[in-house]
Amino acid sequence: MRQKSVGSKDAADRLVKNDRRKTARRYSAEEKIHIVLAGLRGEESIADLCRREGIAESLYCKWSKEFLEAGKRQLSGDKARQATAPEVKELRSEALSLKECVAELTLENRLLKKA
Repeated sequence: MRQKSVGSKDAADRLVKNDRRKTARRYSAEEKIHIVLAGLRGEESIADLCRREGIAESLYCKWSKEFLEAGKRQLSGDKARQATAPEVKELRSEALSLKECVAELTLENRLLKKA
């Protein structure tokens, strides 16, 4: 009889764990920034802030560390950034036109050498 109850308890635990995983809240970047800035202001304790927002303190610490590292990289002059889609399209178009220009000039050069 004990065997059956232990097995059903494990199954119930797995079910609850999967349910929590499916209902876990996803926070946008703006929400994370808002929470981190509220914690940095120091108007309330981190524990109270995390309890109010429904997050673990370890998650807050992770977000805070990422936020501060990103700020440090930006202030240190690391200007590398990702290109936007329109910029990529424009650069590809420009590269294609330059390749065509080089091809035409090469062909013209060869024709002049033969003549």
